[in-house]
Amino acid sequence: MVFAAAALAAGLGAQEPPTHLMLDDAIRLALTNNRSIKVETFSRGVGRANLLAAAGAFDPAITFNRSYSEQFSASTSSANNGFLPPATFIQTDYYALALVGILPWGTQYSVGGTSVNQRGSYNKYGDNFLTTGGVQITQPILRGFGFSGSSANLGLRVAKANRAISDWQYRQTVIDTVTNVIIAYSDVAAAQAYLRTAQRSRDLAAALVAENEKRFKVGSMSENDVVSARAKVALREQGILSASQGLRNADNRLRQLLGESSFSNDGPLLAVDTMLPPELTLNISADLKRSFELRPDFQQARFGVDKSRYNESYTRNQLLPQVDFVGNYGYTGFDQSFAASRRSVADQDNRAYSAGVQVSIPLTFAQGRGNARSARLQRQHDEENLELLKEQIALSVTAAAGDVETTRKRVDAARGALDLAQMTLDAELKKLRAGVGTSTFVVLNYQDQLAEVETSYYQALADQRRAVAVYDHEIGTTLARNHVTLAEK
Repeated sequence: MVFAAAALAAGLGAQEPPTHLMLDDAIRLALTNNRSIKVETFSRGVGRANLLAAAGAFDPAITFNRSYSEQFSASTSSANNGFLPPATFIQTDYYALALVGILPWGTQYSVGGTSVNQRGSYNKYGDNFLTTGGVQITQPILRGFGFSGSSANLGLRVAKANRAISDWQYRQTVIDTVTNVIIAYSDVAAAQAYLRTAQRSRDLAAALVAENEKRFKVGSMSENDVVSARAKVALREQGILSASQGLRNADNRLRQLLGESSFSNDGPLLAVDTMLPPELTLNISADLKRSFELRPDFQQARFGVDKSRYNESYTRNQLLPQVDFVGNYGYTGFDQSFAASRRSVADQDNRAYSAGVQVSIPLTFAQGRGNARSARLQRQHDEENLELLKEQIALSVTAAAGDVETTRKRVDAARGALDLAQMTLDAELKKLRAGVGTSTFVVLNYQDQLAEVETSYYQALADQRRAVAVYDHEIGTTLARNHVTLAEK
């Protein structure tokens, strides 16, 4: 079965677990209902929204400007002795329409036109339209040049890295949840086995009580043997109560992972299957290489290094002087009619262009040097942290592989001990029934040993299942092992 985790987590409502729960069903319910996955889904969406916002920095924009101004200058003949012009009144209408934007390598552009109509007392308020149309470019040559020097491009590259990090964070949450479900499911299976063992041990003691009572009635057994067996039954009843509460606690832990928010101590229990651990062929060297590709924490750290490198390149670029090429090219038109002046621009009658350089040099570069030093140290920190994480992963993968091998051997040893304990108890029971060389106390002691060995066997099985789940978690193969796919969002 293949689970599309994102679709389940976002598109389905809460579902109740069935009374008999398969492991695949438990994983499906967790992917649908688990609160941690639902929370992390929003972080994933935020990362994509932030990337969209960062990419929007390169979207062109249409700008329009309309303004009106008046200018009055007063002058009298007595003040200027006839040398200054008389008083004037000037009215100016200004219109501008342009398509503006920025390119990833730092180029700022503007494509459009302007029209200025200036009239006043000097021309008897007749219209005079000066219309221009063309393109203007500002291109950084040093600071702000290129993909690493553009602040907008830095924002886009960081947003892409953050989006990837959010995807890996979501994947980590799903992996953790699936791993925890497998372990909790195994714990419920083990708790069920512990309860069966406690009940079986109690039943063995109860059967021995019945046999002893019969022998006591015919005088072939002492009253002390009957009392000892009855006391053991009462003691094993306590073991059943403890095992029952342990099963209830394990059941509630599993339910919590499946998305339930209310729990009880008297409701129906989940019935789960006794899982056999999957067979693993360990290859630590190959699995370690896979872990660097599949582990979300390593991938997040790797993208963190990328972000610090982007920032370092940007801050180094900001240490350069500001040298910008500024140029424009277009056409102008001048006429008392707006239509005529605009037509002159369209006909390219009057060409106009300009080119120049703007230079700005900070006196100390203190801010730039501080930012560059901080970015360099942060990059070195992130790179060293990545190498440290590699060492930690190598250690954890090796330890997890050792746990898999150890628990496998423990299961084999416990299985053999369980068979021997059962054979020993059967032999002692035969002796007791035949009245040859044994006592009720010895039989009860062997029953306790059988229960202890049986519990150890089920504990070893649970530990082996946990070790396999942890190993898959350490090398990042949890989702593949359990046929879970993460849908794109």
